[in-house]
Amino acid sequence: MSAPSRFDRGHTDDLMSFLAASPSPYHAVANAAERLEKAGFRQVAETDAWDGTAGGRYVLRGGAIVAWYVPEGAEPHTPFRIIGAHTDSPNLRVKPLPDTGAHGWRQVAVEIYGGPLLNSWLDRDLGLAGRLTLRDGSTRLVNIDRPLLRVPQLAIHLDRSVSAEGLKLDKQRHLQPIWGLGNDVRDGDLIAFLEEETGIGAGEVTGWDLMTHSVERPAHLGRDNELVAGPRMDNLLSVHSGVAALAALAGGDLPYIPVLAAFDHEENGSQSDTGADGPLLGSVLERSVFARGGSYEDRARAFAGTVCLSSDTGHAVHPNYAERHDPTHHPRVNGGPILKVNVNNRYATDGSGRSVFAAACEKANVPFQSFVSNNSMPCGTTIGPITAARHGIMTVDIGVAILSMHSARELCGADDPHLLANALVAFLAG
Repeated sequence: MSAPSRFDRGHTDDLMSFLAASPSPYHAVANAAERLEKAGFRQVAETDAWDGTAGGRYVLRGGAIVAWYVPEGAEPHTPFRIIGAHTDSPNLRVKPLPDTGAHGWRQVAVEIYGGPLLNSWLDRDLGLAGRLTLRDGSTRLVNIDRPLLRVPQLAIHLDRSVSAEGLKLDKQRHLQPIWGLGNDVRDGDLIAFLEEETGIGAGEVTGWDLMTHSVERPAHLGRDNELVAGPRMDNLLSVHSGVAALAALAGGDLPYIPVLAAFDHEENGSQSDTGADGPLLGSVLERSVFARGGSYEDRARAFAGTVCLSSDTGHAVHPNYAERHDPTHHPRVNGGPILKVNVNNRYATDGSGRSVFAAACEKANVPFQSFVSNNSMPCGTTIGPITAARHGIMTVDIGVAILSMHSARELCGADDPHLLANALVAFLAG
């Protein structure tokens, strides 16, 4: 196999399309699967027996996807090179009894998912997307990608203190979006509307996992279009780059088995059957070893030589709040991916892991930066420490530096996504 083409700004343009087409984790994994199919991967069911032949495969489970490529001649004990990421983003999600309203307004009852910047969801035109479950147990993706909902902010005339004292939002009272007018609020209205919109028979939907999204398109920004603004960069940016890197290596003669593991529920702790703290990744890796005729000893050897890059967005230095950052670590957009370090193990990176990532960046001719939190502020975390502890594999936390993390609309550099993708290709190729 010849060396894969280097990604450029065309990759970033494609990222924008991926973000727009992936308003929920379920859409994100469906779009990832479609791209992998075009690269020759095929879906395998967890309920089927697996074979150990060479080629690309992937497993879908809810809002998670695990994909891997077995090179020709791979031994049962061949180590894995894993890109870890997550598909979920903070947002407003529909409650089990969604139909509500007051004072002539029809509203949708929502619950806060993860840790969103709540003010960023105000006065935005919102769509509704996610997964519907039907009476026969099948599921259907739904995406109402037009202005349907809005969380209206209180006018300044009715809250004169907001500019001086800051916006104070009650999560229960102030964030229920409106979607129409009428005093007759009836149970089942929202689901009946979705059934009609998607062509599903009336009364066929018996379950739903629905969430709001901003319908504003991703866009280039800045004097020279050197920035990109868009939703869900945390962390579909990493998912998109991981898919592109894995697809680029399909068919290659590789010393490792490259893997993409994109989990759901990172934003609320990863403890689910589709989260990084669940058994999904370990099960897939073990079954891959056993399908190639391996033993438990082969599994142990393969895991011992495995490395995972946990790729998630991080904080670029903010020009208006530079004092919130560590004074000697100021990651900049378009400066290349960041290496995240925290000695209290909020990130999994150690010196050996840094060496692995530095070698991949050098091989790809990609610059990288270091990130640590200000000592006076709590540090966030990722799937990195969870992956390292659960599976006993070396894990390195990396990502792309962005502004406005957890906003309904985030901001990154236009060069960083393709720099990350190039580094991931070099890492997976070994």
